[in-house]
Amino acid sequence: MAQSKTKKRKRLAILVGGGPAPGINGVISAATIEAVNRGIEVIGIRDGFKWISEGNTKHIDILTIENTSRIHNTGGSIIGISRVSPLSSSRGMKNTINCLKKLEVKYLITIGGDGTLYLASRLEKESKGQIKIAQVPKTIDNNMPLPGYVPTFGYETARHIGTGLVHHLMEDARTTQRWYFVVTMGRKTGHLALGIGKASGATLTLIPEEFREKKISLKKIITILEGAIIKRMSVGREDGVAILAEGITEKLDEDELNNLKDLSVDEHGRIRLSEVDLGQLLKQQTIKSLSEKGVHTRIVDKRIGYELRSAPPIPFDAKYTRDLGYSAVKFLLGGGGGALITIQRGKKVPLSFDKLIDSKTDKTKIRFVDINTESYEVAQKYMIKLSKEDLTNREKLRKLAELTNMKPNEFKAYFSVI
Repeated sequence: MAQSKTKKRKRLAILVGGGPAPGINGVISAATIEAVNRGIEVIGIRDGFKWISEGNTKHIDILTIENTSRIHNTGGSIIGISRVSPLSSSRGMKNTINCLKKLEVKYLITIGGDGTLYLASRLEKESKGQIKIAQVPKTIDNNMPLPGYVPTFGYETARHIGTGLVHHLMEDARTTQRWYFVVTMGRKTGHLALGIGKASGATLTLIPEEFREKKISLKKIITILEGAIIKRMSVGREDGVAILAEGITEKLDEDELNNLKDLSVDEHGRIRLSEVDLGQLLKQQTIKSLSEKGVHTRIVDKRIGYELRSAPPIPFDAKYTRDLGYSAVKFLLGGGGGALITIQRGKKVPLSFDKLIDSKTDKTKIRFVDINTESYEVAQKYMIKLSKEDLTNREKLRKLAELTNMKPNEFKAYFSVI
């Protein structure tokens, strides 16, 4: 009589790519508990794609209900994280697939942003359906293409903590009569900057989406900041806080930057925009421009972002990530794959990877701030910026010009670019 074949083990693996965001452990916890309760063994792949893209299967953790049930309120990632891409080497993707097969992984949950989603999409296709993949949207940038105003997990916690930090800076600015230029994370978009600026009531917030031109003039940004400082002075205030999205850097006009000193350049002499210290650059240039007008102010540049990424999640994200982790497992074990998991009106709604990848660029689509909304309009209404009314009202214009060495018509001409 022939011996019965050993039943093949079914494993679910969890992997975290990109940068940290509050709530990662909540996804890991919920997914592990649900999978184990359904009879599936769960492993955590340490440090994202780093080791398995090298063909190394030794860096894994066995995840159980016992070692994950109380981690949902903690920050960081218990299985680490990495930005390493299996596409960065010729055998990276093949190694990744072979490692997952060797580990007997049938289901994979990737936790990450737009870069990880693209890798998950490629992995699903190149494994020819042998590995079913679901991604959970993670990024404090809030820039993944989710419908409406569904946030990526981690964003609400980052905004909450960032708002608290800016509140403290606003009080310090008022007490010491100085300005703060605060640069927030957000590689291409201004969601986090605007969210923090609006919630904290910062003096003004600048995001890349408000500049409709392809390239942003450094002079225009400086002029906007100068105008806000002068307008604030006209009502007797020497203090303020400007929130600046780091995504502005990528849109700066490189030709204009070539005239500046001490900026890093590549082997072709081009400015390395990724290495530009936006806060310091704007501080130096704004102080210089104001000084030429006889206006003297103190400005401190500060960057916030790393303080937000591995913080414990606020209740919103702690609850949200449990929904996402549970739904990812339910989707995969129900026969699904190749999709980003979203929660809409309390229900699981998978979005196909194919619909989230731009066919023209072969990259994940990005969600930008919609500036044609009342939400953005409200933010603008409560900012301190020079307006067209300030430049056309004779009394206001005279008062503003008096603070500089400029005549009213000169002041109006200079600031008309805003």
